[in-house]
Amino acid sequence: MTEILPSYVRGEWWTPADASSAVTVADASTGEAITRVSTEGLDLAGVLEYARTVGQRSLGVLTFHQRALLLKQFALALTERKHELYDLSKRAGATARDSGGDVDGGIGVLFTYSSKGRRELPNGQVYLDGPVEPLSKDGSFLGRHVYTRLPGVAVQINAFNFPMWGALEKFAPAFLAGVPSVVKPATPTAYVAEAWVRILVDTGLLPEGSLQLVSGGVPGLFDHLRLGDLVGFTGSASTAERLRSHANVQTGGVRFTNETDSINASVLGPDAVAGTPEFDAYVKQLMVELTTKAGQKCTAIRRAIVPEGAVDDLVEAVRTKVAERVVLGDPHAADVTMGPLVSVAQRDEVLRAVGALEAAGGRVLLGSTDAPQVVRADGSVGPAPDGAFVEPLLIGFADASADAVHEIEAFGPVASVLTYRTVDEAADLVARGGGSLVTSVATNDPAVATTLLTRVAAFNGRLLFLDRADARTSTGHGAPVPHLVHGGPGRAGGGEELGGIRAVLHHMQRTAVQGSPEMLTALTGVWHQGAASRTDRHPFRKSLAELAIGDQLVSATRVVTLDDIETFANFTGDLFYAHMDEEAAAANPFFPGRVAHGYLLVSWAAGLFVDPEPGPVLANYGLENLRFMTPVSPGDEIRVVLTAKQITPRETDEYGEVRWDAVIHNQSDEIVATYDVLTLVAKETDAAPGAAGTPAPAEVGA
Repeated sequence: MTEILPSYVRGEWWTPADASSAVTVADASTGEAITRVSTEGLDLAGVLEYARTVGQRSLGVLTFHQRALLLKQFALALTERKHELYDLSKRAGATARDSGGDVDGGIGVLFTYSSKGRRELPNGQVYLDGPVEPLSKDGSFLGRHVYTRLPGVAVQINAFNFPMWGALEKFAPAFLAGVPSVVKPATPTAYVAEAWVRILVDTGLLPEGSLQLVSGGVPGLFDHLRLGDLVGFTGSASTAERLRSHANVQTGGVRFTNETDSINASVLGPDAVAGTPEFDAYVKQLMVELTTKAGQKCTAIRRAIVPEGAVDDLVEAVRTKVAERVVLGDPHAADVTMGPLVSVAQRDEVLRAVGALEAAGGRVLLGSTDAPQVVRADGSVGPAPDGAFVEPLLIGFADASADAVHEIEAFGPVASVLTYRTVDEAADLVARGGGSLVTSVATNDPAVATTLLTRVAAFNGRLLFLDRADARTSTGHGAPVPHLVHGGPGRAGGGEELGGIRAVLHHMQRTAVQGSPEMLTALTGVWHQGAASRTDRHPFRKSLAELAIGDQLVSATRVVTLDDIETFANFTGDLFYAHMDEEAAAANPFFPGRVAHGYLLVSWAAGLFVDPEPGPVLANYGLENLRFMTPVSPGDEIRVVLTAKQITPRETDEYGEVRWDAVIHNQSDEIVATYDVLTLVAKETDAAPGAAGTPAPAEVGA
């Protein structure tokens, strides 16, 4: 027998002293033993407490950006050794294409969250949600919504089909939020999870306690969870329901989200007849979903919903595509494009589900449930009695409303073919799935797409509309991306916590914070109107090392003349009547007569606050949240108040980003315009342009 697969807990690798109850994991193609799995004697309570104490402490000293940079380092480390992971994945039945989705997909998740974390999160530890809410007339009492990290541990229980991608899509946002993870992989592919965790441990970059791996069962784990902890589960609906019913989830405040089996649909639009690009894209996509990971994907197509009369064309086209592209066998053989299911037990479960579908009226249209001839690792062809092989199967139903086809999931290379007469009937069939992770629609008709969007969006976490314009660039029906929500309502588990920064915020608590401008500035690291300011010297002369939140410039005033307005209008070509026609402007309910262009005022404001000499300010890269509040007439005066609002140093560069609060006032102290100015500023004065011969960079966007 092979060695026991170790766990990584409390900062070290651990194996049980007594392995008598260990479970043997076998090669999916040959049945050869790979490893044994057991957690007998593991102190799960100690594992959780280590995460809550040591892990929380080590992650808590880091900012969002520092954690994001570590995710990039993790991705690079895995990239360097990904071929080791490919080789291991072959033993689980993964072909090169399958490994691309799992191994490369997981690495891509790390890169994506690293990038999004640095672009979309502050270089701090508190995230602001939404604008300031004024709570008093004089501005002395304000409210804001803030996110702070949960104080516990993220327990991540993963499925067997994606031991890397499925795990890293949970780990990356938890890590970025600053919450330590305890990863529990599914037993059949736990050795792949152990490999990628070992690579990360070997880097020496993991903050202590930020990642632990439990290779095996976790009996009693939920008894030790408490408020501040959260669980992310991927697996069967029955297991999810049992875990969800635990008292610590029901009444103890433990957050529980799950992604479960899903009877996903793919609709062939009535316009997508044989010979159209949409029909071809639909066929290709269905073939891919049947064969990738041998159909063992929570997002795979389980119901192909097609117009009446299209079944024969569809089945024949899929048959041709499978014959051209699919070679079933051991992934160690070079020509194999579809591997086995993960285990013989899973093969038998899939065949039982197929039998249940047949008993409910289904008829095999493509493939066979007999043991197939396969390509062995040495290139020979023959039976593989100890392998978990199943051919791609399409099952037709004369009665598309049969309950079984909308309730039974054969978690393998199996899809049912259902027919519809109207688009509304197609929508009804999609909804019969009871909630899905994804539905795709192949159509070039916007009316069909609109009907299906309005009818089925509520039953899906994701919708993919496939047409001739995106057929080649689409990531596909079964390929979630880390930028977008991954989850679905109802049967699919009810979760949508994964996807972009939403996934990070899922590991944080949103709290309404009330206080004075001064207090909110201190708590959030963002200056609020009414908080203290400083006007000692021009803030554009200060490097990031010198600049402070609240540093402010109050400009001189400038008179707006009619000549100025007309010159700007003629120079830019903006001859809008409100600037050029007194009578027409006065008839407009928003203007007292001819008024200055808003962009003229913003341009003049820059002239009022910019210090023109080379210095720490390197570039202007835009403005945000521009609002024009009060029109400016000829003869009015304007001035601008510019305040350092937020300072975000970049971890890997010699400069950072400064967000300035800009407010233009008129001579009556009315607010004319408000906006945020964004600049790049050197961290040190000697890094500024013009210092020691350093060239000044061009203005961003100039």
